[in-house]
Amino acid sequence: MREPWVVGVSGASGTPYAAAVVRALLDAGQAVDLIVSRAARLTILDETGQPFRDGHWAEDLATWLGRDLSGTDVRHWPAGDLAAGPSSGSYRVRGMAVVPASTAACAGISIGLSKDLLQRAAEVNLKERRPVVVVPRETPVTRSHLEHLIALHDAGAVVLPASPGFYGAGASASAAQLVDFVAGKVLDTLGVPHTLFRRWAGELGATHG
Repeated sequence: MREPWVVGVSGASGTPYAAAVVRALLDAGQAVDLIVSRAARLTILDETGQPFRDGHWAEDLATWLGRDLSGTDVRHWPAGDLAAGPSSGSYRVRGMAVVPASTAACAGISIGLSKDLLQRAAEVNLKERRPVVVVPRETPVTRSHLEHLIALHDAGAVVLPASPGFYGAGASASAAQLVDFVAGKVLDTLGVPHTLFRRWAGELGATHG
């Protein structure tokens, strides 16, 4: 039986994190159900110059990820489709990552607003006690944002800020390496193998050799 990971992309800046997570899941042979919010479409367009359209999602996703999707198991659900598979707990999935997670998405998920399919799917995975990783990127944060993140933590989600480590490449780390570090931490939390970054070896300078 197909059991995908749901990846929800909200409107916060940081869509390269989402692309890296989706690529890594597909590289690991995992099935992916993708939900891109309306706000995220604008962010993808702004950050990449590429559109993301419901009617041409496969073509647009391949362009966004920079790869051929042949042989991969990926499905797209429109964010406005509240009758979609991920809206129900009886639809089998492994869990969900919301990356990047905007303050609005965090607030909506934490209070069960279900404004769109992304929020509804996250709420469903929380109630079904499946793994949920939320990747907030915005900074600085307000008290209300912190309260929503605490509520998500208390509901069972892992709050994983987009805070890349530098011990893999140091000050010379490229933007792609920093993005991959965060994506790798997401996959670690989901229990999916990857080679997105060098792990700490317990020895200073070991990763630079």
